Amino acid sequence: MTTSPSAHHPTGADPTPDPTPEPPAEHPTPEPARSARAHSFNAAAAQYAANRPSYPPALFDAIEDLTGRPLTGTRVADVGAGTGTGIATALLHARGADVVAVEPGDGMAAQFRRTLPGIPVIRGTGDALPLADASADLVTYAQAWHWTDPARAVPEALRVLRPGGALALWWNTDALDVPWLAEAAARIARHFDIDVSAEKRNVSARAADPTGLLDFTRRTVRWSRRVPVDTHLANLASHSVFLVTGAEHTATFLAEEREHLLRAFPDGVVEEVYEVVLLLARTPA
Repeated sequence: MTTSPSAHHPTGADPTPDPTPEPPAEHPTPEPARSARAHSFNAAAAQYAANRPSYPPALFDAIEDLTGRPLTGTRVADVGAGTGTGIATALLHARGADVVAVEPGDGMAAQFRRTLPGIPVIRGTGDALPLADASADLVTYAQAWHWTDPARAVPEALRVLRPGGALALWWNTDALDVPWLAEAAARIARHFDIDVSAEKRNVSARAADPTGLLDFTRRTVRWSRRVPVDTHLANLASHSVFLVTGAEHTATFLAEEREHLLRAFPDGVVEEVYEVVLLLARTPA
């Protein structure tokens, strides 16, 4: 799975519209357009892998705290693992988890196998998990839950989880209290006619599970990375709104954005500041 179906955020996750099965009438997302964006990452998997941000150790500390158990030895199904071409999967594995990856896209799955040849990856989606009942202690979605239909994905996660297991969803979102990120977000919003601020509004328990079956706890972890301007721009260009927009329109924006950034950062290095939003729900023991 990949990132968001509707809008784009300047350096973090693709912001998602209300990730319910039926988008709100005032912001309709036609299914063909949604599908095109969902599959757009397969052609850009290498670019995605090379430039997307990772996740901080504090995120996994928070998961351990909320689940009440260490990740070491935990059986994890990382769904949509091609998002970041295995970034979350690799970090879970490094914490000692026994991870299996689930990914629907050809290109993303191939990049995943090249990057993490020792971790099994199974083709499938969150709406129909190719996993046995009660086979996982933890089901995770990094930047990927908004591609699911929660009416199907929630029961599937509950089916796959063992008693006392947990479903963890998280997104890297931009820290829009940082002036340069807020200014960049405004330029993106104008150029692509999107609502950048929708991202954080829609990362909520209600949006993640409109049925109310799950009782989510929310944590936010702030972190940053320093990268060259060109890496930052390549990260932008790997988001779905850029991948499905005409090449000329995208190139024009990236060229203008590069000029803005080099005026603000004459040394050619930017500090991307993120807030990882984590939603975690435990199942009854």
